[in-house]
Amino acid sequence: MKIPFLDLSRMEESLKSRLKSRFSEVLEAGIFSGGKEVEALERSISDFFKSKYSIACANGTDALELALRALGIGPGDEVIVPAMTWVSTAEAVVLVGAKLVFWDTDQHGLLRPDWEKAVTPKTKAVIPVHLYGKMVDMYSLMAKAKQHHLFVIEDAAQAFGSFQNRKAAGTWGDVGCLSFYPTKNLGSLGEAGMCLAQDAEISEKIRLLLNHGQPIRDQHELVGRNSRIDTVQAAFLNVMLEDFERNQTKRKEIAESYLEGFSGISELTLPEGILAKDHNAHLFVIQTRQRDELKKFLAEKGIGTAIHYPTILPDMKPYFSLGDFPNARNLANQGLSLPLNPYLKEAELGFVIDSVCNFFR
Repeated sequence: MKIPFLDLSRMEESLKSRLKSRFSEVLEAGIFSGGKEVEALERSISDFFKSKYSIACANGTDALELALRALGIGPGDEVIVPAMTWVSTAEAVVLVGAKLVFWDTDQHGLLRPDWEKAVTPKTKAVIPVHLYGKMVDMYSLMAKAKQHHLFVIEDAAQAFGSFQNRKAAGTWGDVGCLSFYPTKNLGSLGEAGMCLAQDAEISEKIRLLLNHGQPIRDQHELVGRNSRIDTVQAAFLNVMLEDFERNQTKRKEIAESYLEGFSGISELTLPEGILAKDHNAHLFVIQTRQRDELKKFLAEKGIGTAIHYPTILPDMKPYFSLGDFPNARNLANQGLSLPLNPYLKEAELGFVIDSVCNFFR
């Protein structure tokens, strides 16, 4: 049996048909930048998340940079970032000229709750990352940020559809940043992203920044960039959104099966709260000191796995920073992501569970 970690070509034929049909509609309309598909996407996300403003852009990395620039963060400012996250979180801070201040995570990869110890007079913002789809405790984080007069930029790239007390990931902070990379729970067929904002002035500045600083064509009010979303990708996302809730149900069912199947394995640390509403089951990351051996064992059985992520950011050459970061390092050394996607078949799920159990027997 060959079980890929994720194979997007497995999507249902009915979905492929709807995507082809929508592409034909865009092709016939002849509008490939902006237009009704982009407007519909922003409106749908605002309704779903109860976000006042949803601003589509080219990708999730751009969303982070746009957020930082819209909040006026740049040279001389410090931004607190978790040591364990995808590189974009740190990359965006460096691109605006601000200084990265790394802080350790908890055991499951979320910014450690005592992050306020890193605050200095130069600290301007904190970026909580809802890693693997699990939300940071935003009540506590927002209270501390307010106390220290800090901006909050939520990196919700992996957390589309996570809610904490009915409030969506990305709508707590000053700006929330989403990614619609194809592997995400709501993914496009290419690159796409979005900023969520609850303040009209911030929203307007993001819109200016992503479109060369122009409110209307040939009128430039500030130095911006080109980060417009492709109309075709917006159209595809509008189709994908129709299946989102059903796919989420499937993801939770798979996660529940994993939890039940691995419950008796003492050598494993399982994801915390993955069935709760504040986790969207984006990734199912187990932790074991035998990670590399297990990965090899599963590969020999045809089971694809992934490591998110093998190197913490402070150890990377462009972002090198001294520090211990013990929890983040443990996760980098022990974390292994198992297949978790709506295209995973029941027989494949059972084989993955049996294979992991057999390894530890």
